[in-house]
Amino acid sequence: MRVAFLTALTMVAFAANSLLNRAALAGDLIDPGSFASLRVLAGAVMLVVLLAFRARSVPNVPRPDVPAALALTAYLAGFSFAYVALDAGLGALVLFGGVQVTMFAGGLLGGERPPIARWLGMAVSLAGLALLVRPGQAAGAPLSAFALMAVAAVGWGVYSLIGRQTRDPLASTTWNFVYAAPAVLAIAILAGGTKVSGPGVALAALSGAVTSGLGYALWYALLPGLGATRAAVAQLSVPVIALVAGVVLLGEAITPLASLASVLILGGIALGLAPARARVTGK
Repeated sequence: MRVAFLTALTMVAFAANSLLNRAALAGDLIDPGSFASLRVLAGAVMLVVLLAFRARSVPNVPRPDVPAALALTAYLAGFSFAYVALDAGLGALVLFGGVQVTMFAGGLLGGERPPIARWLGMAVSLAGLALLVRPGQAAGAPLSAFALMAVAAVGWGVYSLIGRQTRDPLASTTWNFVYAAPAVLAIAILAGGTKVSGPGVALAALSGAVTSGLGYALWYALLPGLGATRAAVAQLSVPVIALVAGVVLLGEAITPLASLASVLILGGIALGLAPARARVTGK
């Protein structure tokens, strides 16, 4: 029950990142490069402070985990630039649909053998994701936005796969943020078009320090117990959360078909996670 609650809390944090990013960019409060830069910097500062507080001293700086830092950079940059044109719900759909494929592939290559129920859960959830494309504004968004979110999806999928091996989730997340920061800043400088405002900075800082920094540290703590395929299925709830919250908070559109798709996604998640719960209950 505790793992289920913490996983649900983490998924809400992931959806909040979509909402915060889209709200800042749709409102023309900040440019995407500045948002991504402030997000990673705020996350790094928050995590370093927590790490120092835990150790009661200045933490030692380890060697970078280059694959993890590069994967996090790809996610952060692709995510922010894609949300210039994508709605929060549609962006989360593309992101976690790509994450689903990446993590299932990574799990299979790593030797995982998901049970039939989990494959069925993935299929049902992906059917729901396919339906969600229709009520979104996919036709009005440029192909480049989808390509950028696909880059973010692969980045986050790889980052999550790497996280399964971590022994210290807080330390790993902290230094991944620290080492990703220069790369994200470099991308922002190359992109140009700097624009910031007080509300835009506040949204980026909230996304970085709370829903990213703390959320990702919690995610890294959960990943070893979830496994790649269960983690991939669980993350399919994020587009539903983002879609509903986008309607309520950002005034984005929703249709009966989108509601049906959301039911399919959540049903697929329940089906995919049911075998693990059954095994725990039987002990």
